[in-house]
Amino acid sequence: MAKKETVGIVLAGGRGSRLYPSTKSISKQLLPVYDKPLIYYSLSILMLADIRKILIICAEDQLELYENLLGDGSSIGLEISYEVQYEPKGIGEAFLIGSKFIDKSNICLVLGDNILWGRGLTGLLMKSKKLIKGGRIFAYPVDNPEEFGVIRLNRANEIIEIIEKPQDSKS
Repeated sequence: MAKKETVGIVLAGGRGSRLYPSTKSISKQLLPVYDKPLIYYSLSILMLADIRKILIICAEDQLELYENLLGDGSSIGLEISYEVQYEPKGIGEAFLIGSKFIDKSNICLVLGDNILWGRGLTGLLMKSKKLIKGGRIFAYPVDNPEEFGVIRLNRANEIIEIIEKPQDSKS
């Protein structure tokens, strides 16, 4: 059996309300962190996993800005396409929006406002990419779970639910 291609999705559709007024006219993923836009960090995660075919999902009013910044991705060794998320409805919706892009491929979804780093990250990404069944979520405990997506695990540490910005939850 031929190995399935792995494609990537960068979900960059949120409004960045916690950074207002900086995000009144521009997506937080386009704001600079050190010497590059925040979305470059998410793209680098996919590149570390040797994923080159990427879909960026963004708000309609930001689409032209992303296209101006990244184009088709060829200048940085990627193949980038775009889809619009009309309302930020969470991670699950990204798979619905990207269903034609994903087709029968394996998928790696990265949030456009996350920076992942650390020893062994590339190896962990490559190991995750080789999964035949199931998936892997990178998560981190926080003191303010109401501002994030939260995963709920069963006793076997299997994910049973992802709750988007819960009002009352433990991280």
